[in-house]
Amino acid sequence: MTEPVYHRTTPEIAKWRRRLAPDIHEAFDDFGRAVFADGALPEKTKQLIAVAVAHVTQCPYCIDGHTRLARRKGASPEEIMEAIWVAAEMRAGGAYAHSTLALHAMREAAPDKGGSSAR
Repeated sequence: MTEPVYHRTTPEIAKWRRRLAPDIHEAFDDFGRAVFADGALPEKTKQLIAVAVAHVTQCPYCIDGHTRLARRKGASPEEIMEAIWVAAEMRAGGAYAHSTLALHAMREAAPDKGGSSAR
């Protein structure tokens, strides 16, 4: 059997993490509860946002946890998949938008030698 890339979080690991920095752990838990509480956005929407962000940050723990929480809050598989597609477009869009930096660098690095140029 192959070794998993990411270890599962166990109750023992969770307790150890809490023991190592209890005040900070409690503050983080409180922050999470406040962030995901119903407000101007309902929790279901917040969980869908979290699913999308988790795919952009590529955190397998967050993908798993927030996908499950989104389902518990009533998100359909179709809504979750659309949120993931939004994340994919935003990540690809970031690369596309940042190509402006490379285009400026190319223009400044060397004079045009017969190739196409935006100048």
